[in-house]
Amino acid sequence: QVQLRESGGGVVQAGGSLRLSCAAPGRTFNFYIMGWFRQAPGKEREFVAAINWDGTRTDYGGSVKGRFTLSRDNAKNTVYLQMNSLKSEDTAIYRCAARTLSSLRIQPEDYDYWGQGTQVTVSS
Repeated sequence: QVQLRESGGGVVQAGGSLRLSCAAPGRTFNFYIMGWFRQAPGKEREFVAAINWDGTRTDYGGSVKGRFTLSRDNAKNTVYLQMNSLKSEDTAIYRCAARTLSSLRIQPEDYDYWGQGTQVTVSS
């Protein structure tokens, strides 16, 4: 079982930045694909970003491409989602997820472990 812990959420003004972290304490997770998803009230879960085991490949959802950057530090068992130029429509609960197979995927059902989530609120 992999436990994932998100942090870094909060309230920010439109145009601002936040950095989310997702840690897997006590685990060596360099063999996992790591992803971020978000869900706003009344909306479906949306793919945000994913990164492969060594950080050499990433994939982003269309609405965040060019504004968000996903990276990982396997020595710290942590992935980071840098979010810039935030918009009100980025307001959501953000959850990180881990996938045990090696290919990048954008569907939530392809991920095996999930964190509880962290709230991001962007005020206009």
